Amino acid sequence: MTQNVQVPEHLKQHTIWQDGHLPEPCTVVIFGATGDLAQRKIYPTLAHLMLNHPTPEGFCIVAFARRPFDDEKWRAQVLTSIEKYMPEDDKLDDAEKKTFASRLFYCQSNFDDREGYQKLSDLLDKLDSEQNTSGNRLFYLATPPDTDSEIIYHLGGAGLARPSRDNGNGDTSWTRIIIEKPFGHDLASAQKLNRDLGRVFRENQIFRIDHYMGKETVQNIIAFRFANGIFEPLWNQKYIDHVQIVVAESLGVESRAEFYEHAGAIRDIVQNHVMQLLSLVAMEPPAAFDAEAIRDEKLKLIRAIPIFTTEQVKENVVRGQYIAGTADGKPVVGYKEEQGVSPTSTTETYVALKLSIENWRWADVPFYVRTGKHLPKRSTEVTIQFKRVPHQLYKVGETRGLEPNRLTIRIQPDEGITLKIGAKVPGAAQQLATVDMGFSYNSAFGVQSPEAYERLIADCMLGDSTLFIRRDEIEASWSIIDSITKVWADLPPETVRPYAAGSWGPQEADTLIEEDGRHWDNP
Repeated sequence: MTQNVQVPEHLKQHTIWQDGHLPEPCTVVIFGATGDLAQRKIYPTLAHLMLNHPTPEGFCIVAFARRPFDDEKWRAQVLTSIEKYMPEDDKLDDAEKKTFASRLFYCQSNFDDREGYQKLSDLLDKLDSEQNTSGNRLFYLATPPDTDSEIIYHLGGAGLARPSRDNGNGDTSWTRIIIEKPFGHDLASAQKLNRDLGRVFRENQIFRIDHYMGKETVQNIIAFRFANGIFEPLWNQKYIDHVQIVVAESLGVESRAEFYEHAGAIRDIVQNHVMQLLSLVAMEPPAAFDAEAIRDEKLKLIRAIPIFTTEQVKENVVRGQYIAGTADGKPVVGYKEEQGVSPTSTTETYVALKLSIENWRWADVPFYVRTGKHLPKRSTEVTIQFKRVPHQLYKVGETRGLEPNRLTIRIQPDEGITLKIGAKVPGAAQQLATVDMGFSYNSAFGVQSPEAYERLIADCMLGDSTLFIRRDEIEASWSIIDSITKVWADLPPETVRPYAAGSWGPQEADTLIEEDGRHWDNP
């Protein structure tokens, strides 16, 4: 049984500003402004924010990049990007393009050039005067991770990290910085990055962005758990058998081989996306619905996950690497044949692991995690499997094929929630079957969900850090990942299990869960 809701032809525009609270005027400064992330995500997001939601007149975008552009050349490139990457029903007309382009400015410099940051400071002061941006600055580091510390150092050296001027309303202006993942490569590098940030910015100025946290369905995990009286009483070891989290990608490494060779699936996905999903699904109720209370509970949850021992890594973690296979009906090469990948690479493109949470709520409840590239479909889901009834009244033949109750939260691509229940098949025979009760966010509300980057950039402009990751969260999750990767470093290459592209992973991953008498719930 599924929810019978007609999908409207045109979804209503969502409201991005909380309770009608508009952001203050500001300048968004983008480092790495000519890069792929900026062109694909940031510019279309800022264009949508500016032209589809009320924004202050004093709103400007400044590029800080190496290429020898001027304002006009950069404006032309940005307009080309948003024309290419904005959804078809969100394209700008000529007047809107002209309005958006008039807010774009360019500052050419190398990241290690001290004079370039002084030039940036002068430009920002000029925009404060001419465009009424009120001294509020949002620095967005859409740059390779190895440049972050250098940029942070020079921002501090140029005096750009500290708000110091009156914004015209008798208040001090604000300065914030957005840092893209990955937040380090391991615990030591994450701690160094945090120290570098802490020398220049205060923690309440730092917004560590994980785009998964901007997805509407991820945010709805909190609402689902704590706004519904029928589920929270069941959300514990007494009623839940186990939890599964899958982050499946249908594509291979594409053009990211250089990055992926140093990261692998566990650093690219598990350390951030999976840990954030896990913490929201399993955390205790926060004392209040505010940033620090929610992040306190997420941290407590992550700290309740035991560090893996060497034997636990060998028994409870499977790493794999795709070999040649078929994806979307087309033959694809194996990971080692991808351009930029070493033919002797042991980098994992797949991880399956079983972990536990040592607290009263989740004692003896296993959490199974899978993520990988070149899997059969792109999907992110969280599945809560409830325990079977303590005594089955029906005969074995009448319940053949009946599945346990499962609650599945679909993060992407078809955002929604499904609950599997047992029901009697019509007729005289006592035959039971599993049916679905569910809904889709778009069809249920008729409202367009905001893009993840739109939600997060808007929250940063408002100073709301609820959906961003705190320093201690990052370091706690890296401690868990390090305990796995340090063991992997000493294991022979054959422990990286091959799996055909287009499959659900190596056989060892199936064995991991089947040994516990369970099976994967494939999307």
